[in-house]
Amino acid sequence: MAANIGSLGLLLALALAGYAVCASLLGMWRRIPELVESGRYAVYVVPLPLLVATLSLVTAFVNHDFYIRYVMMHSNLAMPAIYTWVAFYAGNEGSLLYIALAFSLIGAIAVVTAPRSARSILPYTISTMMVVLIFFLCVMATMANPFATMSPVPPDGQGINPLLTHPGMFFHPPSLMLGLIGVTVPFAFAIGQLLSGKTGDEWVEAGRRWALIVWTILTIGLMLGSWWAYTILGWGGYWAWDPVENAGLLPWLPLTALVHSIIVQKRRGMFRLWNLGLANIAFGLALYGMFMNRGGPAPSVHSFGQSAMGWTFLAFLGAMVIVSFALFFWRYDRIKSASSLDSMLSREAAFLVNNLLFLTIAFVVLWGVVFPLLSEVFKGETVTVARPFYDVVAGPMFLGLLILMAIGPLIPWRKASWARLRSALLVPGAAGLVTIVVVTALGIRKPFPLMAFGFAAAAAFGIFLEWWRGTRARHQRGLGYPQAFFGLLLANRPRYGGYVAHLGVVLLAISVTGSSFYSVQRDVSLAPNERATIANYSLLYLGSSIQEKADRTEYTASLQVYQGDELVSTLKPGYTYYPDFSTAATRAGIRSTLGEDLYIIASEFGTDGRALFRLYVNPLVMWMWISTVLFVAGTFVSLWPERTQVQTAATARHQVASASPPVRNG
Repeated sequence: MAANIGSLGLLLALALAGYAVCASLLGMWRRIPELVESGRYAVYVVPLPLLVATLSLVTAFVNHDFYIRYVMMHSNLAMPAIYTWVAFYAGNEGSLLYIALAFSLIGAIAVVTAPRSARSILPYTISTMMVVLIFFLCVMATMANPFATMSPVPPDGQGINPLLTHPGMFFHPPSLMLGLIGVTVPFAFAIGQLLSGKTGDEWVEAGRRWALIVWTILTIGLMLGSWWAYTILGWGGYWAWDPVENAGLLPWLPLTALVHSIIVQKRRGMFRLWNLGLANIAFGLALYGMFMNRGGPAPSVHSFGQSAMGWTFLAFLGAMVIVSFALFFWRYDRIKSASSLDSMLSREAAFLVNNLLFLTIAFVVLWGVVFPLLSEVFKGETVTVARPFYDVVAGPMFLGLLILMAIGPLIPWRKASWARLRSALLVPGAAGLVTIVVVTALGIRKPFPLMAFGFAAAAAFGIFLEWWRGTRARHQRGLGYPQAFFGLLLANRPRYGGYVAHLGVVLLAISVTGSSFYSVQRDVSLAPNERATIANYSLLYLGSSIQEKADRTEYTASLQVYQGDELVSTLKPGYTYYPDFSTAATRAGIRSTLGEDLYIIASEFGTDGRALFRLYVNPLVMWMWISTVLFVAGTFVSLWPERTQVQTAATARHQVASASPPVRNG
């Protein structure tokens, strides 16, 4: 029953999506408003059959309905019920259903919340989103049906991938997949602008809003993936430049550039071509990320395994990139910005350099991913591009972005004089220099960390200085300091929300620099009651335990952690071996403080009670997780509607039917 209902839901969603495309385009071409409106209503209905299909598959997992092949392959009777949601998207078929449902929902939300300025391009935007959704539905209908059945029905399933039995898996894959497919929304508004032939900025407000939302979702997904890698994969770190890790990072880079660059278009009417191009690039790289996840040729712990489906995604990627850039060049002369840079010493120029840096980093990362594939195809040689390549090539460019973040917000719009620039940079520059002197006195001598800490401090002091000046000005008008500060944040939410997110970048830069350059590692073999030391920690190995369970064997060590003579923690690192999968899931023992993490991996247990451990002291890692909170808070502040917008929303809805969308000549 679940298989039939689910399959019917997919077919109904496909029919509705197809109708939305046909009704929207035909209604625009034939000037039939009622047909256009019916296409929009179809978008609102599409999530319903996909929700029914999703509930059918989840119900099949809960009931252990192994008649459905996907349920048999990704669960078994021993799987805890709590992991049903994880099992739902553990493989290609289920993850595609999740992506289709999630995208249909955010697509409907994007349409219903589209600003008045975007109403004239909305039918083309709808058509673009629905074409992408149709592709996913067709793939499920022909190549990866989550409701395919099997006979005879086996008594038990194969079980879930052990690496997915981690709390992070409830959030990391859904957020990352939602972020990747969510890039389609700002892209669709950009394509809507190009297809409509409008020459103004009709797409910009919706594009900015959704680029920022999707950027935040992608950021959360990447950070949760780092946490998962840090706690369960046993790398000792949070990022290894794995090909599929990079595939998630790739669209994030041009999307970050778009979030910044679109500010210039809103404020100065500039960078129209840049922003449309960035939306196209981000979408193309997001599709490439899904290609890598779905059986792309690069092996990874993150991918779903080798599959011909990956090449289907690659073909769709190629077609969409060709079409989107063909539209871009077709409309090139009509969408060029009316304004140009007044001076290279301006905030606009800083945004331009920002775009170039982000795209250059994206190209470097993409080259590192595809070079081994090209080498194997054309030379028959297997080449590995490992972390040193990315660190050496991309690392200095990330430092350049940090420098730009410290300087850019302090440069005036249009044109700045050197005298004004020196005055603006005086306090932040002094803070950066003082920071360099202090960390040098603390024993840090390497040039890259010195510059990173210095410019991070300069960026933070620049933000605090802007807040202080604005807060003090409001305080002088009779407001208390807390009221003045929060009033300042609410007065220009996109600007000050951006500053909050920039503080998150500062914390992230400090964390990455400290943990990358000053991590300490040691391998030790200990018998029960033996001690080992690392940095200022002394570890006493108490012994180990082994537990045999139905589908796995759990090995756990117990170590007491001392600082001086004080017992500060007891850690229990270990791993679980799953014989059916011939794999082990690591559980690191981690003691986290604001200053550093003590990180312990138990890699081997001997029959004589001796165990092999890898010990790390990773400085400043906790600040990476804290930075995520600031990213989310900054986005929340930036997107929170102005009070006047809330008050006039009802009026605007009544006016939209009769008002013509504003058009600017470019």
